[in-house]
Amino acid sequence: MSVLGKIFTWWNGATIGTTLWSWRNGEHVGTDAAGNKYFRSRKRRGDGRERRWVIYDGINDASRVPAEWHGWLHGAGEDVPESFLPPPRIWQADYSPNATGTDRAYRPQGALERGGRRAPAVGDYEAWTPDT
Repeated sequence: MSVLGKIFTWWNGATIGTTLWSWRNGEHVGTDAAGNKYFRSRKRRGDGRERRWVIYDGINDASRVPAEWHGWLHGAGEDVPESFLPPPRIWQADYSPNATGTDRAYRPQGALERGGRRAPAVGDYEAWTPDT
């Protein structure tokens, strides 16, 4: 991405200001399989908690944060997830990005994007009419 793009866009990675602020005030604690980098503040807040944040590798999409890192970001544990993760199970699926709003989004039969036609209701539906 160009320098101007880094200065003025926030939706595709971190801006230059966020990156510089992270280097100055943050401590890099880990990176996930998608390349997202996780930081925590060097100084604690007045209530004793630390600030935690993520800098995405690519487009900013919160669904790209794995569950274990999501918990860490929200203060569920003190240790970074990489230190206590179990090995992946054979049945676990790889990450797939949120497809909402894209051409790959799920569109059930009857959706307007698929022509707006659905199968007619058969004998299992009875319209409600008020008793008068």
